[in-house]
Amino acid sequence: MIARTDTMKGLALMSLGFFSFSIGDATAKLLTETLHPVQVVWLRTVGLFVGVCCVLAIRGVRVLRTPRPRLQLLRGVAAVGSATCFIIALRYVPLPEAVAVTFVAPFIVTALGALVLGEAVGIRRWLAVAAGFIGMLIVIRPGQGIFHPAIFLVVLAASFFAMRQLLSRWLSGIDSVLTTVAYTSIVAFALTSLAQVFVWTTPTGARTLGLIVALTLSAAIGEILIIRALDIAQSVALAPSHYTLIIWSSLYGYLLFDDLPDRWTLLGCSIIIASGLYTLYREYVLSKASRVPGKIV
Repeated sequence: MIARTDTMKGLALMSLGFFSFSIGDATAKLLTETLHPVQVVWLRTVGLFVGVCCVLAIRGVRVLRTPRPRLQLLRGVAAVGSATCFIIALRYVPLPEAVAVTFVAPFIVTALGALVLGEAVGIRRWLAVAAGFIGMLIVIRPGQGIFHPAIFLVVLAASFFAMRQLLSRWLSGIDSVLTTVAYTSIVAFALTSLAQVFVWTTPTGARTLGLIVALTLSAAIGEILIIRALDIAQSVALAPSHYTLIIWSSLYGYLLFDDLPDRWTLLGCSIIIASGLYTLYREYVLSKASRVPGKIV
């Protein structure tokens, strides 16, 4: 059982990580106005890759030693899939709505955390997951033609993101945070670099260059914070912090793109957030009952 202090620290790190990612999402959407989305994905990987290269130069290739290289490579592929699907979708979908749909990721994390990692998930948490999924359907409203079909790329991105989180949790007891970050960065940089032959446009202008710097730094910082959070706390406990993204995405959507979520999106988000907060409350209850062997609440 992970200590409650570690859980709260993990939640703080996870929330900061998502705040950093929200800055990257906003800048990525701005950059897709002038650059190809796949080029934006590549730029998103640059900051972290440069940092990893510096670490390898100082500490040597022993940083890359791992008994689970396939899992590390798979996490890198999942990171590329998540970023690519999401940034392509951002070209067509308003930022608040796109972020709202990514809220399906914690549901996948919760389910896989129980089924794959054997983490304790009681019936009340499953009910909270079901409620959150209903909230997501309200946001999307499938079959009504409310959103661009690219919204389903966001669902795919959320699935990749959930896979990445679960792999982080799986690897946390095997490899260091630095090793996981290094593999993710190298794989993501290598895969997206290959694609630049087909999509590259040389960035010009102070605004574009400033956005690129903001994107690379925010992506690198967010990645490190989230991996560290998953290293010290259970994924089912950290999943609700994903919902803080709606606050920042709505703010940036309004300030930068004059986009605000409509009433149905707000209703769906309210249901999702309520279910997430309830899940967080159940984690608190679980931590207090941890001295009762075998109890699942």
